[in-house]
Amino acid sequence: ALYKIITLFFMGNAIRATAKTKQAGDGNPLARVFEAYETNKNADLETLELKLDEQILRESPKIERFNDIVKVLAAVAPLMGLLGTVIGMIITFTAITNFGAGDPKLMAGGISVALMTTVLGLVAAIPLLLTHALAAAMARGNQQILDEQAAGLVAERAERGGAA
Repeated sequence: ALYKIITLFFMGNAIRATAKTKQAGDGNPLARVFEAYETNKNADLETLELKLDEQILRESPKIERFNDIVKVLAAVAPLMGLLGTVIGMIITFTAITNFGAGDPKLMAGGISVALMTTVLGLVAAIPLLLTHALAAAMARGNQQILDEQAAGLVAERAERGGAA
């Protein structure tokens, strides 16, 4: 999850730098969008727009890669904690059934399992949920820059009358 945030941060920096220079290439998603523009700048306006949209669609999975995995882990962690809670309570009720409720030490092990797994599930889920929210916001920001820059290229071309 931390790896995803770091890669999105560096990707965002590279995209913002490319937005300033408008330099085509293959170093980051926006440079590849500019490359698609350079390759198709002599095409008619509609074709150019379609080619830029196609390139953005190619870049989207790279930007959003692993976000769903972090989201699933954030959702599963508390469920695993809940499963441990149920197991701990089963252990406790089994001890009560076998030995009665007279000795609290016999129940303490099951209650301890129940509480510890609940805590561990939450300790895993809360940072994962926050990490997912941050990574998703960063990915949306990077995606938005691609969309804005592509729209700017198309608008600039349309202002020139559709001529290359």
